[in-house]
Amino acid sequence: MNPKTSPRGSLRRSFPGASFGTRLFLALTVVVVGCAVSAWLVASSLAPGIFHDHLGQAGIDHNSSQAAHVEQAFTWAIVLAWGLAVALAVLLALVVSWYLTRRVQRSITAVTTSAARIAGGHYDTRLTSPGLGREFDELAVTVNELARRLDATETTRRRMLADLGHEMRTPIATLDSYLEALDDGVRTFDDETRQVLYAATQRLSRLAQDITAVSRAEEHLTRIRPVPTTTDALVDNAVDAVRERYESAGVTLRTCIDDSMIVTVDPDRIGQVLGNLLDNALRHTPPGGTVTVTSRQADKDRVQITVADTGDGIAPDHLDHLFDRFYRADTARDRESGGSGIGLTIARALVEAHHGRIRAHTDGPGRGASFTLELPVVRL
Repeated sequence: MNPKTSPRGSLRRSFPGASFGTRLFLALTVVVVGCAVSAWLVASSLAPGIFHDHLGQAGIDHNSSQAAHVEQAFTWAIVLAWGLAVALAVLLALVVSWYLTRRVQRSITAVTTSAARIAGGHYDTRLTSPGLGREFDELAVTVNELARRLDATETTRRRMLADLGHEMRTPIATLDSYLEALDDGVRTFDDETRQVLYAATQRLSRLAQDITAVSRAEEHLTRIRPVPTTTDALVDNAVDAVRERYESAGVTLRTCIDDSMIVTVDPDRIGQVLGNLLDNALRHTPPGGTVTVTSRQADKDRVQITVADTGDGIAPDHLDHLFDRFYRADTARDRESGGSGIGLTIARALVEAHHGRIRAHTDGPGRGASFTLELPVVRL
């Protein structure tokens, strides 16, 4: 059918600025009135013939005054009864149609208003369920999830820019001061100057890589490929990867697998988490110290993997900030050892992406520290 000649096309041309609710109501009105007219025409065409047949079966002559009186009574009864019934039916149908179109229109208006607010940067906008059925409920959930993800992304972007600006200040200041000293002739481009400038540029490069990695992890853009594995396999792989470095540093590395449980995780990502914890423990444990990796069942639904060291320990006021981006409990030492302050942030993001959690514990400076990650257990 040509849309230019269809009823829908005619309706669109007749009401070019009408809302969806108005068009829906007009369409329902046409349907209701059409049904009522069709019912009236069918009744008007069939009822007289059936009535006359019954008169003949009753032995009443069609030309008699009695037949004329009965036919007149029948006609008025049909007109009044059918007219009243059709009028009430049409009225009721129009009222119901008006109510439904009003609800649909309000829901659509709410969705468009929320979408416009989200497009305008108001990511805290949330859409309530209209109660018009599963499809509308799913639409509301989808819009809310879109707003939540955009809000999280915007928050991450702002924090990323703030953190990056803060961390870039020192190497940029170093570069600026050394270049100015070179221009003024205060310093010469010797090996010491070259090393300082190279270290500053390397730090800037590392910061760019770190901020990208932590942003992807926090926004769960890092692809997770979970497969069934065991906690002892996770621990053994992580320990084997760093054992040589521990031996070179003179730090003892031990494992204690109390309970090996089946978990569904991405071995590479959880290996990255354990690698970060083991690297962190190595940086803060002096030669002769010990780092112990323990795996045990926390309860019937969760398993714990703990990395504990006998190193520097952590002051209690630092515990709440350990997983913040670029936070360093020992700033001078971390910078000298190459720590950028985002390893624990990435570890937390990856563990939470596996529906787990990670926490830190310490008895104070000089008494070591432990980091425990919990993962859900697979029940067979």
